[in-house]
Amino acid sequence: MNEIKILWVDDEIDLLKPHILFLEKKNYKVDTCQSGVDAVEKVKSEFYDIVFLDENMPGISGLETLSEIKALRPSVPVVMITKSEEEYIMEEAIGSKIADYLIKPVNPNQILLSLKKTLEHSRLVSEKTTSSYQQEFRKIAMDLVMTNSYEEWIELYKKLLYWEMELENIEDAGMIEILESQKVEANSMFGKFVEKNYRKWFDNEDHPVMSHTLFKELVVPELSEDTPTLLVVIDNLRYDQWKSIEGVINTHFKKTREQAYFSILPTATQYARNAIFSGLMPSEMERLYPKLWKNDTDEGGKNLYEKEFLEAQIRRMGLNITWDYHKISSLRSGKQLAQNFSSQKNNDLTVLVYNFVDMLSHSKTEMEVVKELASNDKAYRSLTQSWFKNSPLLDIIQQAQRLGFKLIITTDHGTINAKNPSKVIGDRETSLNLRYKTGRSLTYEEKDVFAIKDPKSVFLPAINMSSSFIFAKGDLFFAYPNNYNHYVSYYKNTYQHGGISLEEMIIPFAVLKAR
Repeated sequence: MNEIKILWVDDEIDLLKPHILFLEKKNYKVDTCQSGVDAVEKVKSEFYDIVFLDENMPGISGLETLSEIKALRPSVPVVMITKSEEEYIMEEAIGSKIADYLIKPVNPNQILLSLKKTLEHSRLVSEKTTSSYQQEFRKIAMDLVMTNSYEEWIELYKKLLYWEMELENIEDAGMIEILESQKVEANSMFGKFVEKNYRKWFDNEDHPVMSHTLFKELVVPELSEDTPTLLVVIDNLRYDQWKSIEGVINTHFKKTREQAYFSILPTATQYARNAIFSGLMPSEMERLYPKLWKNDTDEGGKNLYEKEFLEAQIRRMGLNITWDYHKISSLRSGKQLAQNFSSQKNNDLTVLVYNFVDMLSHSKTEMEVVKELASNDKAYRSLTQSWFKNSPLLDIIQQAQRLGFKLIITTDHGTINAKNPSKVIGDRETSLNLRYKTGRSLTYEEKDVFAIKDPKSVFLPAINMSSSFIFAKGDLFFAYPNNYNHYVSYYKNTYQHGGISLEEMIIPFAVLKAR
């Protein structure tokens, strides 16, 4: 351990000699002084790792000294020591961002604990996290082999995400690399699981909540005549991104329920989100509402009629509710809704589709600066959190809390960082998505895909008699042989959706009540 320099400020410093000797035996270097004025002068001329500061001293008070020290050295941790247990002193000290607060008389071990907690917190947490993950690694490896139900896959994915977010804070490259390899293996096994079971989910009762059953099974039971409900569908929100913004929301809302549900295939907006609002699978939408449904090869926007689909579903279910629908695709439209949100308080249900995260993933593909800002999953989470903290959506959520809304947050599908190309050949009518293809005469690497040659069997539309669907597994993306190298370098390490991965298919649904 490098020598740690402590400044201890107390007008009765001579009485603390045993404490100082104890620390010096532990290889800490301790400077002392007896007034706030002297402390400020010492901090001006010396660099200290930590300051122990008595609150009650003659001359300038401990709180005044704290303020001056923080002005000089904002990053130096200060531990306040006081005889007083008055609440206002604690609040003042905490408001001034002290590192710790101790009540006299203090014993040497209290001081040592405060030092370790303040200065060695990162190292101790890192060592403990690494040790815990090493113990968990073998259990996860065994679970990967044994996992054989959608419930078990949800739990395993949540466990992987927990460790990913724990490890990202300790900067242990070796541990992070091991976890990444476990995620790759998990996605490989998950792809096989989906290929084996996806068709069965439409034939029997043992199936997860999916896009087309989400509204009926999870949203409608939460609606109440007494409490207005705000349903927010954040496009493209992965489970880890939900976890990155959850803490911000918890300031205003308390979570009462959280569960994962499964996006349908393709895990793409025009399929999954239309399924949420219609309560139907794509082939059913095509059959029942041909004027509202558009296939991949049709011209124009594919999600233009979500409100109409939702209206039809509400009518079909016989729900007697007042409701409204809003889609936000720009900062301007977000601000406009925030300014007028109070007008929604008399609705039983207000539905808000927010498109920012989808725009972020597309921008990463097209803009070098976003590629730099979201170079990996950790950065992608951080960028999502930063956006959310400064977005009109947070303003809307804050207003919803003040107006007593129940809040439901969910998404239509996730995304995966597409890292490896898989060659595919199709005709001019083949769809353009990088994680799934639909069309005639598709040629592909069989091991890389889940192929569905009869789309109607999983309620997908067939553009023509010989159409099929293929879905990329893991972190693959489809690339055409023509101009292959340019295509691969352009799309490698971009966030894509449409295929089969834990990140795309297992997605969050959370219910929260206003604090």
